Amino acid sequence: MFYDSGLSFECQRCRYCCSSEPGYVFLSEKDIENASEALSIPKEEFLALYTRDVDYGLYYMVSLKEKDNYDCIFLSDKGCSIYNGRPLQCRTYPFWPSIVENRANWESEKKSCPGIGKGCIVSKEEIDEMLQQGNRNIPFVKMKKKKHI
Repeated sequence: MFYDSGLSFECQRCRYCCSSEPGYVFLSEKDIENASEALSIPKEEFLALYTRDVDYGLYYMVSLKEKDNYDCIFLSDKGCSIYNGRPLQCRTYPFWPSIVENRANWESEKKSCPGIGKGCIVSKEEIDEMLQQGNRNIPFVKMKKKKHI
């Protein structure tokens, strides 16, 4: 792997990964549990207030809502308002499979993320662990109700 010697990354708190462009933050059951605990509300209330269903044909995947300007629903002037309960997708950025797949993708992401190439080296073992966590983080899905004919 191109990251056998590790990769430099240190969040610069630019908030770009939490704002600016439309996207999805798909949630697992554990993500929903962590976020609802961080907000001290029941999971059902968290789902109703802060998530949206994304249509995938036979089912819906659950994603965080975005504000009208595409900022994450939890992005505030002070940063993430549920930082300790933020989803795994947020915790592991930029160490996502599509980004660390090869050097070209890493360098391309660097154009958007000023933290890439800065700070301490994140070891290959740490990167591999984040990738494995992502693989084990099964998205929460809602099955569609069958239509009666």
